[in-house]
Order: sequence, then structure tokens, then C-alpha cells
Amino acid sequence: MIPATSARSRHRASLASRGPSSLSAHSSWRGAAMAVAAAVVGAVAWCGHALTLPLACAFPTLWAFAPSRSISAAVSAAYFLAASRGLPQGAVNFYATDFGVGIALWIGAAASFVLVHTVLWQSRPGWGRALWFALAAILMSVPPFGIVGWAQPITAAGILFPGWGWWGLGATAAILLTMTTGKWPIAAIVAASFWAWSAAHWIAPSQPDGWVGLDTKLGSVLGRAPDLDQSQAFLWRVRKAAAAGARVVVLPESAAGLWTPTVSGFWLDGLRGNDVTLIAGAAIVDREGYDNAMVEISAGRARRLYGERMPVPVSMWQPWLARTAQGGGARASFFADPVGESAGSRIAPLICYEQLLVWPVLQSMLQSPNVLVAIGNDWWTAGTNVLAIQRASTQAWARLFALPLVLAFNT
Repeated sequence: MIPATSARSRHRASLASRGPSSLSAHSSWRGAAMAVAAAVVGAVAWCGHALTLPLACAFPTLWAFAPSRSISAAVSAAYFLAASRGLPQGAVNFYATDFGVGIALWIGAAASFVLVHTVLWQSRPGWGRALWFALAAILMSVPPFGIVGWAQPITAAGILFPGWGWWGLGATAAILLTMTTGKWPIAAIVAASFWAWSAAHWIAPSQPDGWVGLDTKLGSVLGRAPDLDQSQAFLWRVRKAAAAGARVVVLPESAAGLWTPTVSGFWLDGLRGNDVTLIAGAAIVDREGYDNAMVEISAGRARRLYGERMPVPVSMWQPWLARTAQGGGARASFFADPVGESAGSRIAPLICYEQLLVWPVLQSMLQSPNVLVAIGNDWWTAGTNVLAIQRASTQAWARLFALPLVLAFNT
């Protein structure tokens, strides 16, 4: 049997004997094949089904064994663009603009991911390359690069090792690092084995007893302007859930609209006499901008429960407005409010965009919550798989840390 390394050496020598053009053509074909493979990995892993997430573990191998820095850039771009393919249509829906704007935002979002992975790619094989991949993964998981740190393979930890918590996160990290070395077949076999076991025994996270998340289908009108009929309809649904035994009811992002004393009074009066806690999305406005927040109404009081750590860049979070003295954008608190206390539980709150990122959920998990609450106003994702990816990601994190999960989305 001829060793693989010897076979590869002979193949390279054969190509070299044919001249530089043969080497160049071979490299081009290999690069194209790796980019296509990366696109397939990104598209399938991030199709919106939680059980496909472990396929993202193949990305480190494709990145690491790219024959050149330029091909590593192509592999990184192909993976990220395929994973985030819903962004152009989502931007068109949100801004009511042409597809060119969506394409520009899509490419702009990919730039950080491609830049980090291209700069940190190493031609020399070995564990040193694995450490550079670890650095790339960390940079894409925390601000500032982590602000657009979607499609992180570490999210697969909840599928590979459900219930393992931080140990499962560490085991997944070890697999990802090994996938960048010559030992990648062993890591792939280990990951595939745990993946198969998990798929055979998969159970989606359940809601905690007495908690109910209510979805809505109100489109873009939700939270845009005061609407008494809409608020009364929400109140009726909350009362109905309470009558059916719910102790805590969760409404989607923006369900409470602009949070004012009048709105607060409406909910306090409407829930008086009902032994129920309501958690709803709201916008709390001041002179400098606004907080995209969760508010809690219970026992005759209303309060701010949580402010979104990372609103959607460009459409909500617009830090450049501060330089022009215009204000008006959503605030990003980055590392504030990792958990909230509600109805006797410690909740890990995630609002919409945060469900695509890594650091908000891991920061919350450091505080040992016992419920994961995820809300969103996702009307703009119509015709895309963005909402499905948000659900899959939150399910994976909930399963990793064995937490019950409450979801509430507007579509």
C-alpha cells in the first residue's frame, strides 16, 4: 500500500514535470471544488433545521487545507454567503428597496468573516494552524467582529452533546480544532457518531410548566404606531392563556409598541385581577435613542426587564448618528443584562438578532439561568430561512444547557 503522503508527492511531481500551467490549473480546480464544497456546507448546515447544524464542523477542514490564502478567502466567502443567503431578500423586505441593496448588505456582512479567516490562515500544517483557527473563531464570536458573527460552527454543540453544558461546548471546540489538522478524519468520525446518536434521540426543548409563548402574524404593522384594537386583541389572548392555566405569557418583540405611561397603564388595568405575568417586547424611547427591550407586567407593577445587547446593525443600531447629533438609533449595550428575574425564574433573554450570535447566549449562560426566552419581530424574513435559523440556533443552545425554551415571534 502506497502512503498517502507519498502519493500526493508523486502527484505534485507529475504536475510539476508538465510545467507551471498544469500546477496552476490543478490549483484552480482544487480551489473551485473546495469553494463549492464550502457553499454546500454553509447552505445545508444553516438551512433552518437544528439537526443539520453539525455539518458546519466541516468548514474548519475546508478552510485549513486550502492550498493558498486566496483560496481560503474563497472558501470562507462561499461558506458565509451560503449560510446567510436569506439576507438579501430580508433587506429587500425591510427597506422596500431593490435587490441590489440587499446584495450590497450581504457582501458587506461577509467582509468581516472573510477578512478574519483570510488573515489568520496559515500555510504550515499542524496544531499551530488549529490555534489560529481558534483565534478566528473567538474574534468572530465577540464584538467588534462578532457583531456579524453568524453561522459559527460552535453552535452545533447543542446537537452533538445535548445536556453536556460547558463540557459539551469544550468537546465541540476540540473537534473543530482537530478538524484543522491531519487528524481530521478521527474528529469527523467522532462528531458523526455523536451526531447520529443525537439525531436518533432528538427531543426539541419544551416550554417550562406554566409558561406560554404566543406567536402573532401581524406583519410590519406590529409596534409601528399606537393601535388600541391591536393591544386589546393581545390583552384578550393573554387573559385566555391565563384562564387556561398559564402563569407567564410571553409576547413577541415590539408587541407592546412604544412604552409610555399610557401603555403601561393600559396593561396594568387590563391584567388587574389576573394572576399572570406578562413579558413583552417594547421600545423605550429617550432623547438619545431607544432601547429595544423586554418589559414585565405583573402584580400591579410594570418594569423594564431587559435591554437588547445587540440590535440589528444598520437597520436598528446606527452608532454613526451620535456623531451627527441626530440620535434615534437603538442602543447596543453589548454586555449588559445577561439575565433577568421574572416569576421566580432566572431567564436568559434573547431578542431577534441576538439569536444568530454567540456571545449573548454564552454570556447569559455564565449566570446559570433556568429558562431561555427568545422573542422576535420577524415579518421581514418572509421568503427566507432566517427565522428558521433563529429557531434552530436557540433550540441548539437550549439543548446544550438543558434549559426549557420559550419562543414568541411575529411573522
